[in-house]
Amino acid sequence: MPSTGSSRSPGRDQPDKPAAGAHHLCPSFAPRAPGRGVVFGIVAGTAERPEVIPLEKPEPVTEEVFKLAAPHHPSEIFRIAAPCVEGGCKNFGNGVCHLAKAVLRGPETAEDLPYCRIRSECVWWHQEGKAACLRCPQVVTNNPVSLAIRNEMRR
Repeated sequence: MPSTGSSRSPGRDQPDKPAAGAHHLCPSFAPRAPGRGVVFGIVAGTAERPEVIPLEKPEPVTEEVFKLAAPHHPSEIFRIAAPCVEGGCKNFGNGVCHLAKAVLRGPETAEDLPYCRIRSECVWWHQEGKAACLRCPQVVTNNPVSLAIRNEMRR
């Protein structure tokens, strides 16, 4: 895996309008097999207090990524992004990502926008702006805490 990025990301505090026909990235993808998605961070911390360390450059999800994560699922070890499938996702409905809204219930983990190489394409950024980015480093796609958040969302 390549080096991780710095703690701050250059750029704006608010999302740009998406380009016509642009497909945003879901920053909480759990691949079933290699070949789809990119790793953009490494999970550190604990299940109760995770912290995602961003990579300097996103890396494709390969067989090596699956092997590095074994015996765990890659989304327990890495933050992975892939094109948002919108209505094809159980977390999406009425034109919005409900997982992005749920993330806003968590505490902010940063004062300034954290470093992020996928921000310009991220559905959470385009939908919720800076508020989602300030909480994003604590999100782990598959751990007991994130599963509890998703279960609460479905109520």
